[in-house]
Amino acid sequence: MQTLLQIRSSIIADNSQSTALMTAYTEAWQVRHPEGQVVIRDLAAEPLPVLDGNTLGALMSDPDARSSEQQAVVDLSDKLIAEVKSADQVLIGIPMYNFGIPVQLKAWFDLLARAGVTFRYTDTGPVGLLPDTPVLLFATRGGVYHEVGQDYQIPFVEQFLAFIGLKQTETIFAEGLNMADRADSAKAAAQQQIAARV
Repeated sequence: MQTLLQIRSSIIADNSQSTALMTAYTEAWQVRHPEGQVVIRDLAAEPLPVLDGNTLGALMSDPDARSSEQQAVVDLSDKLIAEVKSADQVLIGIPMYNFGIPVQLKAWFDLLARAGVTFRYTDTGPVGLLPDTPVLLFATRGGVYHEVGQDYQIPFVEQFLAFIGLKQTETIFAEGLNMADRADSAKAAAQQQIAARV
């Protein structure tokens, strides 16, 4: 049975353009995989702890000396990693907030990055330890950035995912969504890209 993992990071819930595009993809995917399982991780509805001294200390703690609070952080990290490992495809919604990724998504990244678990360092550089599962990114923006060489989100996201082993990434862009003369055509173009990839 195929499993599709959907990562939502928008803070505006059902009004989210990135979530709407992921939903469209998921509905088409379910037609082709009627027995498939869809797992949704909504990072805004269920916030993760941001990386601070306590969180970092928990992730780096000696298993035999962890407090109950530290173990809870490690258990959450393990659960998030297991979701990625069990997926046959991962979808990530990435709205642009002040030129960067949502803090909710960064918190997810920080709990996935575990030395010896999802990556390790070698004499020739870091090696990702997660299975190279295909990842489809849904990048939604009110303005235009990718088309004019000012996209700093997706290169960062791709670098992080490759660092933990997820090198098969593709991106569906929907730009100019707050621009009256571009919004409809941007949505239509994104839908065409979705149809081509399902």
